[in-house]
Amino acid sequence: MNKLVVNGSKEVINNLKYEIANELGITLGADTSSRLNGTVGGYMTKKLVELGKQYYNNVKNH
Repeated sequence: MNKLVVNGSKEVINNLKYEIANELGITLGADTSSRLNGTVGGYMTKKLVELGKQYYNNVKNH
Protein backbone atom coordinates (compact mmCIF):
# COMPACT_ATOMS: atom_id res chain seq x y z
CA MET A 1 0.00 0.00 0.00
CA ASN A 2 1.25 3.48 -0.83
CA LYS A 3 2.01 5.79 2.08
CA LEU A 4 0.11 9.08 1.98
CA VAL A 5 2.38 12.00 2.81
CA VAL A 6 -0.17 14.83 2.60
CA ASN A 7 -2.99 14.93 5.12
CA GLY A 8 -6.37 14.92 3.41
CA SER A 9 -5.00 13.71 0.07
CA LYS A 10 -7.03 10.50 0.17
CA GLU A 11 -10.27 12.48 0.42
CA VAL A 12 -9.24 14.83 -2.38
CA ILE A 13 -8.40 11.95 -4.72
CA ASN A 14 -11.66 10.20 -3.84
CA ASN A 15 -13.64 13.39 -4.53
CA LEU A 16 -11.82 13.81 -7.86
CA LYS A 17 -12.72 10.24 -8.79
CA TYR A 18 -16.43 10.83 -8.23
CA GLU A 19 -16.32 14.27 -9.89
CA ILE A 20 -14.79 12.79 -13.04
CA ALA A 21 -17.18 9.82 -13.02
CA ASN A 22 -20.08 12.26 -12.78
CA GLU A 23 -18.71 14.34 -15.69
CA LEU A 24 -18.46 11.16 -17.78
CA GLY A 25 -21.91 9.94 -16.73
CA ILE A 26 -20.48 6.85 -15.03
CA THR A 27 -21.87 5.49 -11.78
CA LEU A 28 -19.06 3.87 -9.84
CA GLY A 29 -19.66 0.70 -7.89
CA ALA A 30 -19.51 -3.06 -7.93
CA ASP A 31 -21.92 -3.25 -10.87
CA THR A 32 -19.79 -0.96 -13.05
CA SER A 33 -17.54 -2.70 -15.55
CA SER A 34 -13.80 -2.65 -15.02
CA ARG A 35 -13.51 -0.89 -18.40
CA LEU A 36 -15.66 2.04 -17.21
CA ASN A 37 -13.85 2.16 -13.87
CA GLY A 38 -10.59 2.20 -15.82
CA THR A 39 -11.85 5.07 -17.94
CA VAL A 40 -12.34 7.12 -14.79
CA GLY A 41 -8.81 6.22 -13.65
CA GLY A 42 -7.38 7.29 -17.01
CA TYR A 43 -9.12 10.65 -16.87
CA MET A 44 -7.95 11.11 -13.28
CA THR A 45 -4.36 10.56 -14.41
CA LYS A 46 -4.73 13.08 -17.23
CA LYS A 47 -6.25 15.65 -14.86
CA LEU A 48 -3.50 15.16 -12.26
CA VAL A 49 -0.80 15.55 -14.92
CA GLU A 50 -2.45 18.78 -16.13
CA LEU A 51 -2.59 20.10 -12.56
CA GLY A 52 1.06 19.16 -12.02
CA LYS A 53 2.11 20.99 -15.18
CA GLN A 54 0.16 24.09 -14.15
CA TYR A 55 1.77 24.03 -10.72
CA TYR A 56 5.24 23.55 -12.20
CA ASN A 57 4.77 26.42 -14.66
CA ASN A 58 3.53 28.73 -11.87
CA VAL A 59 6.52 27.88 -9.65
CA LYS A 60 8.97 28.18 -12.55
CA ASN A 61 7.67 31.62 -13.57
CA HIS A 62 7.70 33.15 -10.09
